[in-house]
Amino acid sequence: MRMRTGDTELALAASGGDREAFASLLGRHYDRLFRLCFRLTGRQAEAEDLTQDICLALPTKLMRFRGEARFSTWLYRVAVNASHDRRRRAATRARAADGWGDWEVNRRATNDETAAGLSWLQQAMTALPQDLRDTAALTMGEEMTHAQAAEVLEVSEGTVSWRLSEIRKRLKEMHEREMQ
Repeated sequence: MRMRTGDTELALAASGGDREAFASLLGRHYDRLFRLCFRLTGRQAEAEDLTQDICLALPTKLMRFRGEARFSTWLYRVAVNASHDRRRRAATRARAADGWGDWEVNRRATNDETAAGLSWLQQAMTALPQDLRDTAALTMGEEMTHAQAAEVLEVSEGTVSWRLSEIRKRLKEMHEREMQ
């Protein structure tokens, strides 16, 4: 029966404490949530941590789900916000680490740069501003329409279109610089 129940109904039931509804929602959306987290963070371990953090916070967050947007749109917004929160905390920790000296900062930078498995595109995407990465993760990675991405990011469709144009332009410039 749960397989035929819509996401909104499951989310509303889960917000009321229905564990089966919550389990069904996670079963349906966990893989997509992880893929988005991976695209937002660029690292598997960080994406796993972020996905788990979201899943742990989801029962509380579901209490604020009103069903005004599709559940998947709402969940993507939760993921984007959680990613931004994680980045802000990391930046705060990095500023606090300044007291440990340049050696520690350089060690962390070296570890990040030598992480195995990064392709050129992944590296180029991490060089983009966060708003462009978020847009790319939703439209290219999650194959959302401009309208869906605009709803998740709380911007206009025109802004999504401009961001995608800007991404193409910047990636082309990066590639041309590397070819020189």
